[in-house]
Amino acid sequence: MTQIIEKNTKNHAEEPSAPSERTPAGEGVSAPTSPAESIDLPSVQPTVSASLPAHLGHLADRARGYIEAASSGNTRRAYAADWKHFSAWCRRQNVEPLPPEPKVVGLYITACASGTVERGKKANTVSTIERRLSAISWNCAQRGTPLDRKDRAIATVMAGIRNTHASPPRQKEAILPEDLIAMLETLDRGSLRGLRDRAMLLVGFAGGLRRSEIVGLDLGRDQTEDGRGWIEILDKGMLVTLRGKTGWREVEVGRGSSDATCPVAAIETWIKFAKLAHGPLFRRVTGQGKAVGSERLNDKEVARLVKRSAIAAGVRGDLSEIERAFKFSGHSLRAGLASSAEVDERYVQKQLGHATAEMTRRYQRRRDRFRVNLTKASGL
Repeated sequence: MTQIIEKNTKNHAEEPSAPSERTPAGEGVSAPTSPAESIDLPSVQPTVSASLPAHLGHLADRARGYIEAASSGNTRRAYAADWKHFSAWCRRQNVEPLPPEPKVVGLYITACASGTVERGKKANTVSTIERRLSAISWNCAQRGTPLDRKDRAIATVMAGIRNTHASPPRQKEAILPEDLIAMLETLDRGSLRGLRDRAMLLVGFAGGLRRSEIVGLDLGRDQTEDGRGWIEILDKGMLVTLRGKTGWREVEVGRGSSDATCPVAAIETWIKFAKLAHGPLFRRVTGQGKAVGSERLNDKEVARLVKRSAIAAGVRGDLSEIERAFKFSGHSLRAGLASSAEVDERYVQKQLGHATAEMTRRYQRRRDRFRVNLTKASGL
């Protein structure tokens, strides 16, 4: 470990932060990466400069920034890709996407469900069609031409699509505590990458964090523009402050029963040997694993880490490697906490940041299964 300290001598307190990369959510459609492109800002506010005095121009620019901040980068990219998909279909059918005609939108989602939008493309799933419909509605609203999604030409068709094509959700496998411990053993404790990956797995599990929340953490408050939260290490644990869709929330991550499985100790070790003082908490390890860069880690790396370490640890060894790679993702950590924490459900709900207990129960893969046996209770 002494070699790590000697080789990683760069002081990161003065390194500039870099914007994190996000995962595009469109299906096979390359979306623009610029927030402005995703909502076509000049069209969103076409009358700002014409109807307001010139001295209010700076407020219009700031309002433009707030519009961008109203949704996440992933959502903007997905909506941009979906709008591009819808507009291209309209052009091929010789119809205009604006102003929105409910009958046209109804025919579009019908084409999506039947797989006739593009040749050689499979039919979209119900969840994808619902997202495309939300994207169309959102884009139309931004352009001042709202779409009535309750119109029967849309609502009735969508209801029929759900009844015909809806299938049970394919949930990711939960990483249970014994699985996580086995996964930690596959990591190299003598390397910076191993220390970082160990900290990410433990804090992701104990905090019930999404992969974007893990990599979005900073060492302190207001340190980067693209950060989604920060950490504060205390005597009894670590307080994680996160920015979500509905505002800020705090997640308490207590210290573990031993340093080997303690998320807080893992974070402290990573910070110490990576020599971090300011900016993103989780960064790229460069120079053949001997140095830490200034760039924030891509959230896709969390999913890759979970898949890679789960396979290496032999988790669900009864399945093929391909099947295991499909079953595990960054969400497996959240599901693992929800499935294994033997506490009152409301505490798990608060940790995961769910608005309802029903959502929390969806994450509890094996918990309470057959605990109540109504067959025997009925006398059979």
